[in-house]
Amino acid sequence: MKNSLTTIIKVVLAGLFFLCLLDMPYGYYQFIRFVGLIGFAILAYQANQQGKQIEMLIYGVLAILFQPFFKIALGRELWIIVDTIVGIGLILSIWISPKKVQR
Repeated sequence: MKNSLTTIIKVVLAGLFFLCLLDMPYGYYQFIRFVGLIGFAILAYQANQQGKQIEMLIYGVLAILFQPFFKIALGRELWIIVDTIVGIGLILSIWISPKKVQR
């Protein structure tokens, strides 16, 4: 298994995204945007430090998608799909790790 901080961030983010599937108060979704931005920024930084450029790019794009400052309005139905896919992807990424790119 990977770095424990990375694993904790992925599990927490996935759990929070799965809770988005329930009917939560609007403040919860705003909270998720801040936590998503911070969590994905940390994951992007760690991926960059490990030389995993594709992971870094994916986490960077997700940080931008979830950032709370310039909200991306996808609509409730599309956000449910995004939250589900990202949550499942985070859980799977704990066990499935792409090989480090050699330079």
